[in-house]
Amino acid sequence: MSDPVYVSRVLVERESGPLRYATLPAEEQRIPFGVHSEVAEHYGLREGQYEPHATTLDYVVAAAAG
Repeated sequence: MSDPVYVSRVLVERESGPLRYATLPAEEQRIPFGVHSEVAEHYGLREGQYEPHATTLDYVVAAAAG
């Protein structure tokens, strides 16, 4: 088996509640992950309790569609 061509180095840090930040290769800023709309409602969060951000699922779907 050959050596891997690329190893992704990603760091995800939980800030508070549903808010997490990801440090991704080639990005200067940390990327926020959180909840919004129906996802926030599913977890029992009130509107305005947290600043809305894209969920990790949103990023997975975007990556798969791209």
